[in-house]
Amino acid sequence: MPTLCPCDSNKSYTECCEPYLTGKQTAPTPEALMRSRYTAFAKRKFAYLVKTMRGEAARAFDITAVRRDAPLIQWLKLEVIRAEEQGDSGVVEFKAHFRYHNKPSVLHEVSRFEKVQGHWFYVSGNQGLSS
Repeated sequence: MPTLCPCDSNKSYTECCEPYLTGKQTAPTPEALMRSRYTAFAKRKFAYLVKTMRGEAARAFDITAVRRDAPLIQWLKLEVIRAEEQGDSGVVEFKAHFRYHNKPSVLHEVSRFEKVQGHWFYVSGNQGLSS
């Protein structure tokens, strides 16, 4: 039985996010990119995270901290609340459920995406954290 994708799309990993994480395809929508970035966190594919961000998001990203904390985080569930795309801009609101130091938490974010030369990038996010 194929492994389900961590992004909770109810598709197999090979049919969902794997082609994006391996570079065989590029994410066609902001939602697909956001889902693939969640999957990259879950599968610890940090190079993909760096590759798929620009601007404010890239400047604020601390790869050292992400690598250090990765073994302490268990990604549990992704809920996409809304996804919008207009021209070369997109917004995705989501809740990412996870455990950090065995404590359940939820990251609620409204993420902004921009399309540059036919490729979507994560550019910023307004986030809140709850337990």
